[in-house]
Amino acid sequence: MKPFLFFLFLFKTSLIIGQTGNLRGNITTGETSLPYANIELSNAHFNTYVSADRNGFFEINHIPYGDYLLRISSLGYQTLEKNISVTSNSTTSKEFTLREDRLNLDQVVVSATRNRVNRKKAPVVVNVLSPKLLEATQSISISEGLNYSPGVRVENNCQNCGFTQVRLNGLDGSYTQVLINSRAVFSALNSVYGLEQIPTNIVERIEVVRSGGSALYGSNAIAGTINIITKDPILNTWEVGTYLGLIDGDSPDRSLNFNTSLVSDDLMSGITVFGLNRDREEFDANDDGFTELTTLQNTTFGLKTFLKPSDRSKISLDLTTIKEYRRGGDRLDLAPHFTDITEELDHNTFLGGITYEVENKKGTNSFSVYTSGQYTDRDSYYGGLGGARTRQDSILALNSYGITKDLALLTGVQFTQNLKNNDIITAGAEYNISDTEDIIAGYNRLIDQQVHTIGSYVQYEWKPNNNFTALIGTRLDHVNVDGDYNIGGISRNVSIEQTVLSPRITLSYNLLKSLKFRGGYARGFRAPQAFNEDLHISSVGGEPQFVILSENLDTEFSNAYTASLNFTKNINKTQTDFLLEGFYTDLKDPFTLVSTGAVLENGSILEEVRNGSGAKVFGTNFEIGISPSKEWQFQLGGTIQKANYDEDQVLFESDDTIDAEEDVAVSEFVRNPNTYGYLNASWIPGEHFNMNLTGTYTGNMIVPRVVSESGFLDLIDTDPFLDMNLKLEYHTDISENFHITFSGGVKNMFNSYQDDFDIGPLRDSDYIYGPGAPRTFFIGIKFGKLH
Repeated sequence: MKPFLFFLFLFKTSLIIGQTGNLRGNITTGETSLPYANIELSNAHFNTYVSADRNGFFEINHIPYGDYLLRISSLGYQTLEKNISVTSNSTTSKEFTLREDRLNLDQVVVSATRNRVNRKKAPVVVNVLSPKLLEATQSISISEGLNYSPGVRVENNCQNCGFTQVRLNGLDGSYTQVLINSRAVFSALNSVYGLEQIPTNIVERIEVVRSGGSALYGSNAIAGTINIITKDPILNTWEVGTYLGLIDGDSPDRSLNFNTSLVSDDLMSGITVFGLNRDREEFDANDDGFTELTTLQNTTFGLKTFLKPSDRSKISLDLTTIKEYRRGGDRLDLAPHFTDITEELDHNTFLGGITYEVENKKGTNSFSVYTSGQYTDRDSYYGGLGGARTRQDSILALNSYGITKDLALLTGVQFTQNLKNNDIITAGAEYNISDTEDIIAGYNRLIDQQVHTIGSYVQYEWKPNNNFTALIGTRLDHVNVDGDYNIGGISRNVSIEQTVLSPRITLSYNLLKSLKFRGGYARGFRAPQAFNEDLHISSVGGEPQFVILSENLDTEFSNAYTASLNFTKNINKTQTDFLLEGFYTDLKDPFTLVSTGAVLENGSILEEVRNGSGAKVFGTNFEIGISPSKEWQFQLGGTIQKANYDEDQVLFESDDTIDAEEDVAVSEFVRNPNTYGYLNASWIPGEHFNMNLTGTYTGNMIVPRVVSESGFLDLIDTDPFLDMNLKLEYHTDISENFHITFSGGVKNMFNSYQDDFDIGPLRDSDYIYGPGAPRTFFIGIKFGKLH
């Protein structure tokens, strides 16, 4: 009898286990259906992902009986989580309504952990710049929109060429790792002009992670990472847009762009194609015949495509070509060597990457292999004092022509395992090659540098309960730098092999359901090599100013600490977000740029990269976001900081042959305001009209200036700037598949702009600060089948 009862029990148990049900759903916004939303149904024993169709419907079949968590997400909407019980073999039908995520709090991000994670749940603070924000600020290039995130400031560093760099948490551009689609192929050369070369119409979002990122992304991520994610094909859409801006009401800035996407009905393949053509005329702020803004022509074309061989695998490919010409100085209609000052750059850049991703049937394990690359071919001219004064001057000016070849390649693999207790293990390895050759033969200038890096990383995300997460990881990099650096007969060589361990630990805890604490430590490093400032050449007193590495330059290390409180809560229809973050970065042997006061035989001026004694950068970032309804949205963010050297740092080293000269030293970082921030306010009274008021504030700062008459370096305490923009937009639907949007407004409406530029052929072209352009009026139109 007992054996019979035992087999009867097994039979009934198998029936229960084998019983399944079906779930059918309709996803809406409350007014219309929401197409292509992502649906995840999971419990401890079952996990599946599906996508809604173009009408917002989805169906999951053969679901074993049990209790499940249903998670529905879609770009621009708050993630919906519901508990679902499957207890019948019939089909359960439900309707799900998603609310608009007006503050982008539920967006999925990848930069925090190298895995897809909800932004609110990420153990690291991630700020997201959305296409909506970039459109509100009327940003044509990425450099114009990056300021709208706490701790981020973009500055213009040259009157002649428009060199821009992004500062993160008070550190200059060489401390920030810029990623393209999560890959570190944005080289030091790209960092000189690249942020102004990448158009915003190709951007899906920009993720900003402050503080040390070397544990995930390797060298040069001391200040953090900026991850530029380009658009994926999601819907069948097309769009054409045009823009006309009048700088100071006079100099035109014209652009034409397009985007089109095509996705198969089964969502197994898709392609996005995009392009931009921009033509900006030069701008002379003080009528001295020399530009403050360069003439600029940019043509960008690219695509991003994917193919899913199966429901659990995906191949992605992205390709982008950028052709950009810029020129500043005087008499732009003449050949460069017949002018007093010309900086002319002609870039041809190619960016691309391919990724293969696959996951197991349960969705618990994923594996990816990828290769990305960048190649830039640049023709340049950095020179002056040709001016046709004499034949000899013009012949000497011929020395300033140069060529640059720059290659960056990255190959890697990554494995991620989601354990049964919700812990996540991520491990990977990467091989990175950077090869730069920069030659100006007439000045005997050479940068011939190869950097090979083999890196491996591992990260464990421990989640003992729903409120606590510990992220523990480290990266081991073996760096080989082989470089020759020459200028005017001075030669330096770097040949190092170094293995660097970069640990990281981050803790996050939900103090309340709506209040999260995050805190962490990260170690970072920068190996001796030429960075973006070294590849940019400015002119002082009509002569080119070159940078060379000092002898026996040591690796720079950092220890970065952060702590933050983040409050997010929906109060009825009001969406709120408050962030308060403290940061402290301790730099060991920081690279510093010293003007040596030396003039070489060929007339050029020499600057040298040296190790400083140490530095401390610390401060507070804050962000406030409030959206009481879909009609109103407010965001305010800013930074209060200090950046001091442990010992006074020499910026200008006197020439012993000149008795009147003295060293110039500073105790704090230059070009680094102690306060800066941004404002973003939107009013959307209806479906057809919206208004955006945006702006940035830059506090006073110390800016070095070479006084041409004496050759000395002076330190100028600048005034603060408030740069406010207003944009009005009107949208109309001609038909279901054809929409038109008209826009217009003014940038820098109060004309808050520098008024003491150096003038004439002997000017210091690096003496530039404040907003990048004066008051600019603009109009625009875009049409097509929009999202």
